[in-house]
Amino acid sequence: MKYKYVAMNARNQKKEGAIEAETQSQAISILREKGLVVQDITEAAGSDTPTSIWQMDVGGDIHTKKIKKKKLLLLFNQLGMMMKAGINLSMSMQIMIDSEKDVAMQKILKEINENLYNGFTLSQAMKNFEGFPGVYISIIEAGEANGRLDSAFQQCALICKKDIALSGKLRSAFTYPIFLIVLVIALVIILCGFVLPTFKDTYGSMGAELPGLTLALMGFSDVLIGYWWLLLIIFAGIGAGFYTLKKNSEEFQMKFAQFQLKIPLIGPIVRQSSLARFCRIMSTLTDAGIPIHKAMALARDAVPNIYVKQEIQYVLEDVQIGVTIHEAMAKHTVFDAILVSMIRVGEESGMLGDSLFKMAELFEEQSDESTQKLTDAMTPIMTVVIGVVVGTVVVAMILPMFGIYDVVGASTQT
Repeated sequence: MKYKYVAMNARNQKKEGAIEAETQSQAISILREKGLVVQDITEAAGSDTPTSIWQMDVGGDIHTKKIKKKKLLLLFNQLGMMMKAGINLSMSMQIMIDSEKDVAMQKILKEINENLYNGFTLSQAMKNFEGFPGVYISIIEAGEANGRLDSAFQQCALICKKDIALSGKLRSAFTYPIFLIVLVIALVIILCGFVLPTFKDTYGSMGAELPGLTLALMGFSDVLIGYWWLLLIIFAGIGAGFYTLKKNSEEFQMKFAQFQLKIPLIGPIVRQSSLARFCRIMSTLTDAGIPIHKAMALARDAVPNIYVKQEIQYVLEDVQIGVTIHEAMAKHTVFDAILVSMIRVGEESGMLGDSLFKMAELFEEQSDESTQKLTDAMTPIMTVVIGVVVGTVVVAMILPMFGIYDVVGASTQT
């Protein structure tokens, strides 16, 4: 629902505009959080359908639209450079709007800039869009409070850059093994679905006695050819069941997240990358002056693995009742002893941000090494698997030939 409002800001200036909310009371609450005192608020005519250009987009409502990380990185980098060069925020935003080619992103920037002219802060304007993660909004809010918005943009850009790099490494780590597995499956289908049937007809016409291995593979070939549709249904059902459980069952999600950490070669990558992201964000937020409880909650939400996220939540609950971070972390095995020790040093020396920054760098290096180990290990493993698959099929095709020789020899003697 869209509501038009008239309100006064902290400087006693009159502000008019429109806001999206489910109810009028919710709209008033949102405006109060932005420091506005509502004088008049009414439902906008035709609010059930989008009437403003800011609400319409081929991809849906821009307020719920996701923004790509590369877009965020470009935005923060350019805003940081322009503000460091002495260009004010409104002018910087206008430059970004004029240079933006993506229609949806341009609309988002235009609405933010309009809100800036209406007396909102940048962080308040960004809260209207789900595409801006809470981590970045909190850093910008802290930058507005201490007058260092340019540094806040640079910190956001650094987090975004590291996040993009980490996500890229994870994709590359899992893409190669998946490619090899698909290759093996395709090889099995080709050999058993197309190659073996031609030999089966040949051996059958010659009356050769087939060994057990050949019979087993030919039986598998018959199932593959005759019931491929059933196999597709079974695999589709397994996939749909897994997706449904992963989406709707919290217990399954937690067990699967915990299982990920126990997978050889893959588990260390998942854990190290999760801890690297947590430490990186915690370091930036604490250096920006954000309270430790809020910083930890924001860093927790940025961790992809929900089991690690749950462990961080347990730590946060202990910290909120007065336990030190390193003591709370020491209770959980997911946190390395070196991480606990470094955080203890940071807490005792008052340099927690530096300690977390160093640990983020260490975990990122370890993640790189684990990724390389996975790639190095998968190559010989899958080579052996492919060799075994091909060798088994070849042996299964050659063995009946000895039976053919016996048949031919017996017929020659008679």
